[in-house]
Amino acid sequence: MTLVPVIAIDGPTASGKGTVASLVAEQLGFHYLDSGALYRLVALASEKEGIDVKNGPELGVLAEKLSISFEKGQILLNGADVTEAIRSEAIGLRASTLATHPEVRRALVGLQHAFRKAPGLVADGRDMASVIFPDAIVKVFLTATAEARAERRYKQLIAKGISAKLEDLLRDLQERDARDSSRGTAPLLIAEGAQVLETSDLSVDQAVKTVLDWYRSKAA
Repeated sequence: MTLVPVIAIDGPTASGKGTVASLVAEQLGFHYLDSGALYRLVALASEKEGIDVKNGPELGVLAEKLSISFEKGQILLNGADVTEAIRSEAIGLRASTLATHPEVRRALVGLQHAFRKAPGLVADGRDMASVIFPDAIVKVFLTATAEARAERRYKQLIAKGISAKLEDLLRDLQERDARDSSRGTAPLLIAEGAQVLETSDLSVDQAVKTVLDWYRSKAA
């Protein structure tokens, strides 16, 4: 049986991997998995349930029970549109913390595998190439300097009318990088066979073209 092709794009927070991955998927007509959104959904649901972010077992049980769907650009949690609610900085920080629990990561593995459908999948996250889809046809580690990433996040927030301080964003990114890279379960790392794409000085279009070129050369 021929496996459905996967392009796995990993990278640190605010590296632009979500934007690049969704555009690559659009160009190829592939499905798209934003794995980070799954952890943000657990973060939002656990906050509403009043579950302590340090309680791995209880968070794992909650993650297994969630009804999650991605429909026409909307992210639905138990039938409610939470597309904007999960994008707050507070939910992002909570997601980064609870993602260190192996119980949560195990609960979401099956859900992530279910996104692998014909004609193909582009998946972005922290451990797509290293853990979830180690047989991906193309593995990308997309990164940028912390300063460049903080500036991108700052501009995104300001454009949405959300007040932000660049120095606070930079500190938060550096703390999340350290937490993501040092956690015991599925740490952020460059997977074996992954190609590194440094985007500090690249436009989105240039980054998308690079990934598409890598895929087409492999698929050929």
